[in-house]
Parts: sequence; C-alpha cells; structure tokens
Amino acid sequence: MAADPKDIVVELGFVEKTPAWKLHSKFFPSKVGGWPAWLALKGLPTPEELACRHCKRPLIFLCQVYAPFHEKYETCFHRTMFVFVCRDPNCCRDNDASSIRVFRSQLARKNDFYSDEPAKEVEAGAESPGAGDFNHLCRVCGALGPKTCGSCHVARYCSKDHQALDWKGGHKAECKHPESVSKRCSNSTAKLLFPEYEIELEPEEQEAAREKTEDEVMKEYEELLRSGQVTHQDDDDSDTENDLVNMATKETDKQFQKFRTRIKEYPDQILRYDREGEPLWVSSSNKVTQVPDCLGCGAPRHFEFQVMPQLLVHLKVDSAGQSIDWGTVLVYSCSQSCQQDRPYIEEVVFKQDYAPIEEVMKNQS
Repeated sequence: MAADPKDIVVELGFVEKTPAWKLHSKFFPSKVGGWPAWLALKGLPTPEELACRHCKRPLIFLCQVYAPFHEKYETCFHRTMFVFVCRDPNCCRDNDASSIRVFRSQLARKNDFYSDEPAKEVEAGAESPGAGDFNHLCRVCGALGPKTCGSCHVARYCSKDHQALDWKGGHKAECKHPESVSKRCSNSTAKLLFPEYEIELEPEEQEAAREKTEDEVMKEYEELLRSGQVTHQDDDDSDTENDLVNMATKETDKQFQKFRTRIKEYPDQILRYDREGEPLWVSSSNKVTQVPDCLGCGAPRHFEFQVMPQLLVHLKVDSAGQSIDWGTVLVYSCSQSCQQDRPYIEEVVFKQDYAPIEEVMKNQS
C-alpha cells in the first residue's frame, strides 16, 4: 500500500568533508566520490556491468546512499544504492541516462561480512572488512580488477583503459619494483575520480516542502525577471544558487520556477531522498512517464531518490555544456526490494535536463 503523502518526509542530502577512514564499508556511509564503499563484499558488479553504454569505457563512482528498507527488515537491514557515471562529456546527452548506471545491494542483519552490532568509529582497522579482503580491486577506481599488469603481475585493473591511465600516471616507474606496488594508484592517476565527501541527510522543513500556488510561483518569477537573475550570469561563481541559474539561463518553464522555489531554502542540497514520492522535476518537458517493472520479481519500480544539479559544483568538473552535467538524475528501484541470485542488482535511472526556451514554447503552444 502506498504511503500517505502527508506522512512522507523528504530527506535532503548535503556534502560534508570528513576523514576518509569514516567512509569505509563497515560504517555504512552515504558518500560522494572516491572509491565505492561496497556493501556486499563479494559478487561485485562486473566490468561489463560498470561500462558506459555509449563508449564502453569504465564508469566512475559518483555516489551511494545508505537506505535500509524497514518494511523488509529481515533481508534489507543494510541496503545501499550505488550510482556510477561516465566522465566523457560526449556520452553525456540531454535526457539520456545511458552513461549512468545504478545498483542496489542489501544484506540481513546477520550476514557473512559484518557484525550485527555497530562498528566502533576508530581509524585503526577501518578498512576491514572491505571488498579488498575478498577480491582483487582495480587500483584506479576500486571496482573488480580481473586484469593484471603483465610486467609486475601485482597491479590490478578493471580494464585496459585504467591500466593505460595508471601506466602514464606513475606505474611505469613503480612497476620495476613489484614488492613496493600498492593497491591504490598514484595521486595523479586518482584525479580521474570525483572528490570524496560524506552525504549528510536531514529532513526538509515543512514550510520549504509546501507546494507553492501558481500565483506565488509567478510572483517570484516576475521578481527574478525584474532583478535580471534569469537572463544573465552572476559574477559570483561561488554562490550555489547562481550556479543553478547559470545552468538554465534559457529556461522559462514554469516547472523550473517551481523547482527553484522549492529548493530556495536549501540551495546547497545535492540529493533528495523521497521513496515512493514524486520527483522534483526541473522542467515540464521530458518527464518520466513509463518505468519498467523489476526484471527479477515483476513488481513495479518506484521513485527512490534524485541527484541534484548542485552536486556538479563539488565534482570539480568543467562548466555546464563542456563536461558532464544534468538537470537531475532520477533513480527508481524495485518496490519490493526483492532478493535475487546476485548481491548487486541493477535498477533504473533517468536523466532530465533543462528545456531550452524554444522547446518550452513549442510544448506550451
């Protein structure tokens, strides 16, 4: 039975700097960037599953959200959603999520990897248990590393792409001394990864969550027009709200104004978690209308969370249009969070981008 909308509380995610050791698997983090903190430590997604559908090169870990499914406590005591994205801007296409993939992993409280009691937050031993205890991991991205350097036979990689990148980044010199080869690549190679942050979740205040009336939205929109914020870029690139306006300078869609009004109180939010809720659309164009049912159990998939455009500010990518970007990334998952015969189950992701003015006018005519 669907939850009463009045009872649904949207949780907002914000990035926070935290010591890297606190973001290891045993602490069940929600995080951005770096290596994934894998939940199930065996049966990781294969290199083929973590490949871009466009260029076929390895995807890079974007973020993960720890989201236990309390309705199925026995099997989903621990549950994490993982999002991966291609860094090639040529693969980042409007309203096309082919360069993004998302996986669900879940465990019972009593499982093969973790104690059924919370781990003590101490740095000593923080890396164990971890996926590296059970698998060879790629030195570059932290995914499965089935390939081995043909010279030192120590360094492991998920693909030839990451092997070649690491060779240029420092392994060429390191390779001559196999006994000193580490499990992680050099800092220069690691620049391929996104900066690492913890995601802190907190409930959205009810006043901010209140749906604005059409008159209120239009009044705010008119004020923006008078101030000029919708028609030109502000000089203060550090202001997150201005960054958002800059991403959609040609957007005149009323839905975008609703989007901007809704996030106004928390402009730094990088994620909205709203299981069984409704996404906060960035445009009235290209909304998701059909979501495929779960391939494992046949149950419908429902909306779970969305990645917001503000995250791009923290990823150190180039400006919108010159690198990866999105209006919002929408994740839908099995409504039953079903158990299957593998520890990582691919779910469905959509990408919605801002509609240019000519498309909005066409749709409204």
